[in-house]
Amino acid sequence: MATSDVNFEAPPKRLGTSLTRDAVLAAATREYLAGRPLDMSALATEVGIGRSTLYRLVGAREDLLSVVLGEAADRTFAYARKHTTAPGGAERIVEVMDRFMHAVAEARPLQELSRREPLVIVRILLVPGPVEKVSGRNVAAMLAEEEAAGRLELSLPPDVLGLAIIRMCDAHLYAPLLGRTDPEIDTGLDLVAALLGHTRRPATK
Repeated sequence: MATSDVNFEAPPKRLGTSLTRDAVLAAATREYLAGRPLDMSALATEVGIGRSTLYRLVGAREDLLSVVLGEAADRTFAYARKHTTAPGGAERIVEVMDRFMHAVAEARPLQELSRREPLVIVRILLVPGPVEKVSGRNVAAMLAEEEAAGRLELSLPPDVLGLAIIRMCDAHLYAPLLGRTDPEIDTGLDLVAALLGHTRRPATK
């Protein structure tokens, strides 16, 4: 899963001798949030390094986009958890996923990137990689927390179930990339609720 741009700001720019991989990621994040194509030559020029150094720091362009979207997914999950009102258990998991999926579906930067580079987005979002790993880890952490608190009984380990939930939701969230007309968020949420033995109640947006 990728990210919403709601209330998010890119990290501050750092140049010159303080340049690190984080500075490159910050510059790439600014480009993504601004809805601009990620040009590796322009990015190298902006941070004051050569292209070969840039590739040593972050890998290929698609690798960099994957990391940018993975970090953005972390921020979007934090946003969803912060605004969730459910007290706990399966209801909390479903509401977080509801808020997360709607935030992603409404994210202007992701819409722009998907429009320009649909095949790249399919490879980044629908194939195992950094974005799926980050999203699965977030869901697994919530599942483990609810299980430890005695608010949820799990039939599978949290990491296995978390990854299954993400893959199931991704297939419906990114339905337009797979040839369907619109995101199928309600269907994805109904499946998550069923998997957790919960009767879904729509979240307040």
